Amino acid sequence: MEGRYVVVHIPGDEKILSIAEAGVYGYLAGNRAIGGAVAQSSTFGDWFANKPIDGNRGLQQLNTGCFSTLNETNPWWRLDLRDVYRVSKVVITNIKQCCEKRINGAEIRIGNSLSNNGNNNPICAVIPAIPAGESYSYSCDGMVGRYVNLIIPGDQKILTLCEVEVYGYLAENLAVNGAATQSSTSGDEFAEKAVDRGLQQLYTGCSSTLIETNPWWRLDLRDVYRVSKVVVTNRKHCCAEQINGAEIRIGNSLENNGNNNPICAVIPAIPAGESYNYSCDGMEGRYVNLIIPGDMKILTLCEVKVYGEGPCLKKSFVKMQFNSINDWTDPSMREHLLNQLGSALAERGLTNVTLRWSQTPQQVIQKENTDKRFGDKEYNKK
Repeated sequence: MEGRYVVVHIPGDEKILSIAEAGVYGYLAGNRAIGGAVAQSSTFGDWFANKPIDGNRGLQQLNTGCFSTLNETNPWWRLDLRDVYRVSKVVITNIKQCCEKRINGAEIRIGNSLSNNGNNNPICAVIPAIPAGESYSYSCDGMVGRYVNLIIPGDQKILTLCEVEVYGYLAENLAVNGAATQSSTSGDEFAEKAVDRGLQQLYTGCSSTLIETNPWWRLDLRDVYRVSKVVVTNRKHCCAEQINGAEIRIGNSLENNGNNNPICAVIPAIPAGESYNYSCDGMEGRYVNLIIPGDMKILTLCEVKVYGEGPCLKKSFVKMQFNSINDWTDPSMREHLLNQLGSALAERGLTNVTLRWSQTPQQVIQKENTDKRFGDKEYNKK
C-alpha cells in the first residue's frame, strides 16, 4: 500500500488509544526510474547511462555513481519508463566533487514521441543550476509520457547526472474498458483478446481475422477521448507480417464500420513480439480502428493500448427550419422531436448524448400557394 500517512484508529465511544512503539517498514514509493531503460547521446569513459537510475543514493556523491556525455552539441540522456505514466515530479541529483555546472540549462522533457530521440517532447522544467551534491525536485503536474529526457541545448556542452528519480502513476489504458469487434474471426481468436492485457505473446491471447479484403478491427472507447498514443503489440511466435500496412484510424463516425475516420498512423511493420508506439497528437474520437487495405489480407493483433484525455464534453448548436402541421411551441411536441433525434443518433453509434433546446422554436405563418381561379389561399406553418 502506498501512502504518506499511517493512522491507527479505534472506532467507537469511550475508547483510549495507547501506543508504546510504531515501526513502519517499506520503501520509497513511486520511483518509476528504477527498472527503466536508458539511452544517451554519448558516453564518457565508464560513466554509463544506467548509473543515474541505480536507486542507490549513497553513490550519487561519487564519480563512480554518475553518468556523463562527451563534449558535444545538444548532449542528452533518455529514460524509457516502459509504460505510459502521469509524471508528478522528477528529482535530479547533481555531482558533488566537481563539474556541478554541467547540469546548468538542462531541459526536462516528457512525452511519448521518439522524434529527435525524444528531445521534441514537451518541457516539464528547465534547470538553471543545482548546487554540488544537492537534489532538486521539479513538478511536472501529471504530464503524460513514456520517455523522460534531459538535454542541454547548445554547442560544446557536457551533460552529467548522478541520480534521476521519477514519481507518478500509470496512465489509464482506455482500451481496457472498451468494446472490440472485427470484420471476421479466425477460430477462437476473438476481437476482445487484443485488449485482455497479458497473453499477447501466445496464440491464445491474440485476435485474428480470416483471409479477406480490407480486414479491420475496431475498439469502441464508449466515449469521445483525445487520443495521445496507441500502442500495438505484434504476435511473437509466427505471422509477424500480418500487421504490415495496417492503418490506425480515430474518429466518431461508423461510416464504413469506422474505417473512413482520419488516420493517426500507418504501421509499416512491427518485429515479432514487439510493442510499437504511435503518437496521435490528441486526435478526438470514440472509435479506434485498425485496417489493412487490400485483397487476401489477414489482420492479427495481440495487444492494443490507447492513452489519452477525456471524456471530451462537446456542445454543438444546430439551427433547424422545417415544415410541419404541429405546434412546436407545445413542450410535449418539442420533447417528442428531441427523442426522435436521439434515437437517430443512437442508430449511428452516438450514445450518451444530451439534447435540449437552446431556444424555444418560433412559429411562422408563411403564404405557400395561391390559386387565383377560386380565390383560395393556402397557408402552411413553419
